[in-house]
Amino acid sequence: MLLNAEFYTQNDVVSIARQLIGKVLFTRINNEVCSGIITETEAYAGISDKASHAYGNMRSKRTEVMYREGGIAYIYLIYGMHSLFNVVTNIQEIPHAVLIRSIFPLEGLEAMQKRKKGAEITYKAGIGPGRLSKILGIDYSMSGMHLHKTENGNAIWIEDQGNFIQQDKLNVGKRIGIDYAGEDADLPYRFWIDQDGIELTK
Repeated sequence: MLLNAEFYTQNDVVSIARQLIGKVLFTRINNEVCSGIITETEAYAGISDKASHAYGNMRSKRTEVMYREGGIAYIYLIYGMHSLFNVVTNIQEIPHAVLIRSIFPLEGLEAMQKRKKGAEITYKAGIGPGRLSKILGIDYSMSGMHLHKTENGNAIWIEDQGNFIQQDKLNVGKRIGIDYAGEDADLPYRFWIDQDGIELTK
């Protein structure tokens, strides 16, 4: 089932980050469909969160997409080479977002392998936000795409396909690589499931 606009406009970004674990992220790029189970997320709580790009109501050409209504992609480039995919949440003018940090590859493994120049696609291929974007074909130029409209051309969307994870094995902890955020660096805004918590047979 495709996640609809109402899912993304919930007002608790931390809850959304938790709910996204076990959902399935899809892309259709040049008519090639790929997917993976979302296994790691991080919540970013907008203007009050020192780790957020929108902290202090920071608005720029890059971050303006975060201020739109939830249900669109916020994708930015780091180190000039890695595209990082985020889900914009909440209502318009509240710049909340969830970073998708890892996936367990499901469908379209041949297309993923081509993007990795022939490298074998194991579960490790989707660990890390830059890696998952690489194998799914996500590029920062796609920032602003709707996540609940998949009809035409290239697309990114998320589905609820049932219970792929063991909820009792869900981990919660602080986010990675944000020491600059002071006390906000210790907030329990990261969620992840290890390989042994994934159930591929439903």
